[in-house]
Amino acid sequence: MSRSHASGPSQRQLRVGEQVRHALSEMLQRGEVRDDIVETTVISISEVRMSPDLKIATAFVSPLGAPDDEAVVKALNRNARFIRGRVSPALRQMKYMPEFRFRLDTSFDNFTKINELLRSPEVQRDLKADDDKEHE
Repeated sequence: MSRSHASGPSQRQLRVGEQVRHALSEMLQRGEVRDDIVETTVISISEVRMSPDLKIATAFVSPLGAPDDEAVVKALNRNARFIRGRVSPALRQMKYMPEFRFRLDTSFDNFTKINELLRSPEVQRDLKADDDKEHE
């Protein structure tokens, strides 16, 4: 029985992704990564997406207050093997320890763009025109 990728992640992928997110967050809070960029930056992990076989964990991160977000992501990826070793005790129930990949979370930027579009004069004008038509 094959699962279509179009239907989204399985409940297992979602559950494991959340466990990995918690383990990563706790490890980063403890300051275990000895990298100047990572140590001096508050990093928020908004989501971890697991591959269908649970062997790859893609963590979406938001560096808070960092002058260069990409440098933080590169530092995390540079230390991915060390991080994998540090979170493995928290994820000992997993058959395979996933390989970590870090990506910049751009979802907040997308929300901001959508919000700006919705508040633009053109959209407000169109919404007002729709309201006027409904009340006729």
